[in-house]
Amino acid sequence: MLSLPYTGAGGQATTAAGVLVHDSERAFPGVNLYTSGHAPEALLFDMDGHPLHRWRMPFEQAFPDKRATVETPFFRRAQLLADGALLALYQGGGLVKLDRDSRILWSFDAGLYNDLHVAADGRIYAIAKEARTIPSIHPTAPVLEDSIVVLDPSGRLEQRISLLEAFLGSEHADLLRPMPPSGDIFHTNTVQLLEGGLGNRVAGFPAGGVVISLREVDIVAVVDLEGRVRWARRGGWDAQHQPELLPNGRLLLFDNRGAGGNSRVLELDPVGGEIVWSYQGEADRPLSSPEAGSAQRLDNGNTLITESEAGRAIEVTAGGEIVWEFLSPHRAGPGGRLVATLFEVLRLPLEAASFVTAG
Repeated sequence: MLSLPYTGAGGQATTAAGVLVHDSERAFPGVNLYTSGHAPEALLFDMDGHPLHRWRMPFEQAFPDKRATVETPFFRRAQLLADGALLALYQGGGLVKLDRDSRILWSFDAGLYNDLHVAADGRIYAIAKEARTIPSIHPTAPVLEDSIVVLDPSGRLEQRISLLEAFLGSEHADLLRPMPPSGDIFHTNTVQLLEGGLGNRVAGFPAGGVVISLREVDIVAVVDLEGRVRWARRGGWDAQHQPELLPNGRLLLFDNRGAGGNSRVLELDPVGGEIVWSYQGEADRPLSSPEAGSAQRLDNGNTLITESEAGRAIEVTAGGEIVWEFLSPHRAGPGGRLVATLFEVLRLPLEAASFVTAG
């Protein structure tokens, strides 16, 4: 296995579980979708923790001709669609579209990893890896070459853009040094298509470009669909996840190890690099998720943070006050002593609940 694995088990489990804090006056209203390391399923629940819907599909049933790995017993990422269908990604295993009753509508058999983005036109943007030997990097040991892949709404491959080729042929090639000599040299973990007014707000962030995150070399970049690196920055964070361009022209990202080994969420100016907002946790409980995590800016200015390895999600105000908190009820590891890794909690609008009951 050349890719750096995400495990289904996080930190030590506690007896607390479910929604522990809900300040209904200050928390952003909606419903919550999440995936975790406990099972091949995605769950939708309301702000008080009441379950609304579940999609479930074992990898062995979705891809009966493929060998399971340590990362295929769970969904790494999921996206809910307006017809109640769900896109679910098995890490390194493939992508499925399930209807609201968890029946397979289509599957895409490829080594996809870490993230997916559904565009307004229904196209799907994801991250693929392919192992090959590249003598200029290492004469004998294979590396994983990461690519952006674009699928049409029916799951057919339309385009593949090599990120290694894009960087090596750009003015940003020097940012790759030092680079791991073999194996998972980039570990790309994010794709965000710039559309709906986000594109062209910031120099180097064109409409139709894709924001990506290369964890192993600490780079956040924008690559267009012609394979050109339009913007790139390294430094100021460590092993980051989920950079997202906000409507205000700033970047929000989960900085996994940049707070003295602990984690933090940063909002920064992509041009000058200045940090304009950060959250590192409470004084007695710093954020800590070295390998995974995410942050979502909500429409009321609050930020929803998934502290993955703690199995915890919190919504904080701009002033850093916690107005909503969720602890995963799912367990993993020997004897269920560990909390299941909470890969991502997404806040969706209230009307998303109707997606699974309509029709």
